[in-house]
Amino acid sequence: MAQDRTGPQSASAIPLELLRTPPPKERADAARNRAAVLEAAARLFAERGVEAVSMDEVAAAAGVGKGTVFRRFGDKSGLAAALLDAREHVLQEAILHGPPPLGPGAPPGERLAAFLGAYLDYLLEQLPLIRTSETAAPGARYRIGAYRFWHRHVTILLGEQEPDPGYAAHALLAGLSAEHVSALLPELGEARLRAGLLRAAQRRSSSSAACSEKPG
Repeated sequence: MAQDRTGPQSASAIPLELLRTPPPKERADAARNRAAVLEAAARLFAERGVEAVSMDEVAAAAGVGKGTVFRRFGDKSGLAAALLDAREHVLQEAILHGPPPLGPGAPPGERLAAFLGAYLDYLLEQLPLIRTSETAAPGARYRIGAYRFWHRHVTILLGEQEPDPGYAAHALLAGLSAEHVSALLPELGEARLRAGLLRAAQRRSSSSAACSEKPG
């Protein structure tokens, strides 16, 4: 299993299963409020777009005080992250326990290509929400728990033969940032974005395979 070169405290040194933080237990009333807020936010975002909806409007639609929304979610990026949580877990489960090539059982290069394709599908389906969660503050994307999971997975697939698999994983995932994809999608289109990601994965896989074949 590849180890990140930044040391044992790095997210890349944590097993994938441990990067999926279980939700905290909630009181019944808090759980109801949370569900009402998320339902209202999902409906308003779908109807009007994420950027056009305020936190006050979400609170009013959910029938709760705006203080409840801010205390629970912090800001709109926190609300977006909460809406994305269930969708992220579906992809994470497929990676950990699903059929190959996305799940275990296929060669690393095939799994890497499958992951990049599956993540792009997920990203395009939720692009405004993911962009909001990733751009709330400088570096916000890299502090999201899900990003640590994706990074760890790609680091493992790149393997020990990559000179710096932790960095290489960040480099590949940079092409899947919501801001990057939002900027390029109108110009390049989905097909070119997808093909470019797959080529990058193939180059990485070919490079790692060539390194493993060199005599020691």
